[in-house]
Amino acid sequence: MALWGGRFAGGSSNMFRQVNDSIGFDQVMATQDMTGSIVWSRALCQAGVLTQAEQTQLEDALHVMIAQAERGELDYLGSGEEDIHSFVEARLTAELGDVARKLHTGRSRNDQVATDFRLWVKDHVVMLRTDIVMFIEQLVTLAQTNINVIMPGYTHLQRAQPVRFAHWALAYVEMLKRDLTRLDDLHERMNQCPLGSGALAGTTYPVDRHAIAQQLGFASPCVNSLDAVSDRDFVLELLFCASTSMMHMSRLAEDLIFYNSGEAQFIKLGDSVTSGSSLMPQKKNPDALELMRGKCGRVFAALQGLLVTMKGLPLAYNKDMQEDKEGAIDAVTQWHICLSIGVEVLASLELDQARCEQAAKQGYANATELADYLVAKGIPFRTAHDLSGQAVVYAITQQKALEELSIAELQEISNVISDDVYPVLQLAYLVDKRNILGGTGMQPVSAAVAAAQVFIAQQKG
Repeated sequence: MALWGGRFAGGSSNMFRQVNDSIGFDQVMATQDMTGSIVWSRALCQAGVLTQAEQTQLEDALHVMIAQAERGELDYLGSGEEDIHSFVEARLTAELGDVARKLHTGRSRNDQVATDFRLWVKDHVVMLRTDIVMFIEQLVTLAQTNINVIMPGYTHLQRAQPVRFAHWALAYVEMLKRDLTRLDDLHERMNQCPLGSGALAGTTYPVDRHAIAQQLGFASPCVNSLDAVSDRDFVLELLFCASTSMMHMSRLAEDLIFYNSGEAQFIKLGDSVTSGSSLMPQKKNPDALELMRGKCGRVFAALQGLLVTMKGLPLAYNKDMQEDKEGAIDAVTQWHICLSIGVEVLASLELDQARCEQAAKQGYANATELADYLVAKGIPFRTAHDLSGQAVVYAITQQKALEELSIAELQEISNVISDDVYPVLQLAYLVDKRNILGGTGMQPVSAAVAAAQVFIAQQKG
């Protein structure tokens, strides 16, 4: 049932339908389309286009269809319809006859699809917020459980200074908290209703657009009909949110892939999130993490693709904008999947505390502490930095750690060094000396875990 057929004597070619029809992907907005139609029928009734009996017929039939859609009982692809809008109208017409043909009065597919898609995004923002909170919760649980584990911190993928594993986990908590705020910002900006904007110039029927917006859960109606039907900023923002969050998860995946390697051996991943090799029986591959990292490309591509699509479009609606949906739907799906499997990966993870701490002691990570020790003895930092570097060079030639050098050897570097240097060079001292907000000492990390738990409770409450 084409919604535009009156102007045309002939039908569409099969090839045109392949490029034009959107029912294959916009069917995901079925319940949103039906919900919007219910509210539109009420507006038409209030405007005197429908009688109360007609509106009740339409609303009742649409509620039945929503229930069928939720149970997966509707055959969208087998219907032969062009899109979800024509599918819904055809079903209503088959059941109610001419009453259903009144429903589209004063409405265009332009404001209809803009409304449907906003409703779909709003629904999925709620789902994705829940996913992110669950991911954060699992990270915080991992941090709390392993708060005593010390591991190497890296810059340039070279051992730099030791940190608590919990501090590493909490770094990703901060990233994901920002992802939440971006979703919240998106929701606030997009929370306007296009319905009633018509094709581009508004509608001649006296519908109450504020009431329509309120009934659909929007804060207000869109104030410019041209913008309302052609705006896809909310889709771009959703894709940017998805891309940024996927980038965060990809970085986490990369860290864990390295920590799981034979070279690091800091962690072990569960069998449920790994796979083996068809050739090498000894292999246990971190496939879930690699797929989290790999799926970033298609999410990033969806953002870039829509930006390129939108950049040259004149006002108002253009069919190019049908390309907004497939990429966005897929990006949201992949984001949801990665957040969900990420929770499973974190839950399966086991730390090797001894291996982590052994690695943290290597690489002369306590060289900065030796420099700070010399500063405390009255030596200028730049000089202390040079002297500590000389100590590292000497220790390397002796194949020793700094803390294994004798006092005599250390005093060859500087005569201000005495026995009180050894506690300063120990692993726990290195970590807990940074007892400052944002640092990796026990006190600030414990406080950060507690604050994150409060945050989670607030998000769930």
